[in-house]
Amino acid sequence: MLVFDTKEAIRAYLNSIKTDKTTIGFVPTMGALHLGHLSLIKESLIQNSITIVSIFVNPTQFNNPEDLAKYPRTLERDIQKINSLDSSILVFSPTATDIYEGDIQSEHFDFDGIENQMEGKFRTGHFDGVGTIVKKLFQIISPTNAYFGEKDFQQLQIIRKLVQKNNLSVNIIQCPIYREANGLAMSSRNERLSPLEKEQAALLYRTLLEVKNDFLIKDNYEINSWVASVFENHPTIKLEYFQIADEATLLPCKNNKNKVSCRAFITVFINNIRLIDTISLN
Repeated sequence: MLVFDTKEAIRAYLNSIKTDKTTIGFVPTMGALHLGHLSLIKESLIQNSITIVSIFVNPTQFNNPEDLAKYPRTLERDIQKINSLDSSILVFSPTATDIYEGDIQSEHFDFDGIENQMEGKFRTGHFDGVGTIVKKLFQIISPTNAYFGEKDFQQLQIIRKLVQKNNLSVNIIQCPIYREANGLAMSSRNERLSPLEKEQAALLYRTLLEVKNDFLIKDNYEINSWVASVFENHPTIKLEYFQIADEATLLPCKNNKNKVSCRAFITVFINNIRLIDTISLN
C-alpha cells in the first residue's frame, strides 16, 4: 500500500499512472475509520480503477477548539483497515501546513443560503471550512467520483453546491448511513462514548423512526413538541436542535402532504460529545 503525505507526491504519482481511461474514486475522511467509511471505500473499489482515501483532520471546520483537540486520531489503525480491504488503495495523509501552505484560513463561500440552516446556525464558519478543504482536495486528486455518507446530509448538499458553483468535474455519490446494531449512526465521535452512552444514544434513531411514522398524520408543530419532550428531562442527552426540512433547500417543511422531499435532522450532546442523525421522511 502506498501512503502519501504531501500533495506534490500524490499528484506526481497520479500523473505517472493515469491514462485517458483511468477513473479515480475518492473517499475524503478525517480518520478514525469505522464500517461506514469502509462501505464508502468498497463502493469506490467497485466503480473505479483507482481508489484514494484521504485522512486529514481539517482544523478550519471546527468552531470548537476542544472538539478539534479531542477528535480521535488513529492513523496507523486506519491504514491497517484500508489495507485489509485492498492493498492497491492509495492513502493521502497530509499535514495542515502542506494542505494550507502555511496559511490555515478558510475561503468564504456562498452556497445559496443552505449554509445558514441547522449546522450553520450552531457552528459558525463550519461550512466555509468544509468547502475550503473539499475544494483543495478535489483540486489535488481530480477524482472522477467522490463518496460521501448520508449522515452528514447538509454537508452533502453543501458539497454538491460547491461542485456546481466552481464547475468542478466530479460526480458526488451519496451513500446510505451505516448503523450500529442498536440503530446508532456510525461516527468517528462514537469512539468517545462509553458502552452505556452508546446504548443511550440509540434514542436518536428511535426518535427519528417515530417521527417518520407520524410524519403524514401529525403536523410539524406537534412533532417538534413531542421530540423536545423526549429529551427535555433526559439525564444524559441534551437536544441541540431538531428540524424537518426540505432536502433541496434545507428550509423547514411547512406541509407534510405536498410533493417536497422532506428529511428529519437531529443533533444532541452526550457529555459534550456532539452526535447527529437524519432520516428521509417521504
